[in-house]
Amino acid sequence: MEIKEINAENLTPREINSQIKEAAKDYDKILIKNPNAKHYLAAGVVDDTEIEFDGSVGYFAGTMCDGAKIKINGNAGWFVGDNITGGEVIVEGSAGDGAGQGIYDGTVVVKESVGSRTGEIMKNGTIIIGGNSGFMTGIFMMGGRIIILGDVGDDVAESIIRGVVYVKGEIKSLGNNAKFDELTFQDSLELEETLSKYEFDIDDYSKFKKIVPKSTRPFYGH
Repeated sequence: MEIKEINAENLTPREINSQIKEAAKDYDKILIKNPNAKHYLAAGVVDDTEIEFDGSVGYFAGTMCDGAKIKINGNAGWFVGDNITGGEVIVEGSAGDGAGQGIYDGTVVVKESVGSRTGEIMKNGTIIIGGNSGFMTGIFMMGGRIIILGDVGDDVAESIIRGVVYVKGEIKSLGNNAKFDELTFQDSLELEETLSKYEFDIDDYSKFKKIVPKSTRPFYGH
């Protein structure tokens, strides 16, 4: 495997992204040293390459990518993995609000906890949170899966249209148009297959709660 190393310490986000996109044409893996929580890193990468950040990143890391496999060895700011259309973004630490916002496909994994509005307006794909998630997780979901291994705040799946939210921990409250559904044996198998791929060790998959839309055509107002 050919690896390209980029020292981002004295580079602007624009310069870092330019070097990433150029390296993605020729290298199997790109290692970014000293990202120093800069914003918009690895934005818009469409090549099938591996990108690894040796440290924490800021807002919108991995936004609008398609096919790249991004690993962040630290924490991430707001909207990590925003609007990806394929590939995966893995955060080894925690992340801010809006993790996986608007994704069309692919997988966003945060090994620890996140802020609020996880998976807002997501269309498809999978979001996995290893810790807790804040209020309005899954708001305006149009499809896909959100899997929360910890607790989740108020108004889960607010105004959900399609998709499903699985929560292993405690749930403060459900949002409008959200309801609990029976967790099937097939659900448990799919959860085990998905979570084991990302090295989550779960002792009892039957403890997950399943949240789905009441209606795919909700009406709000009077």
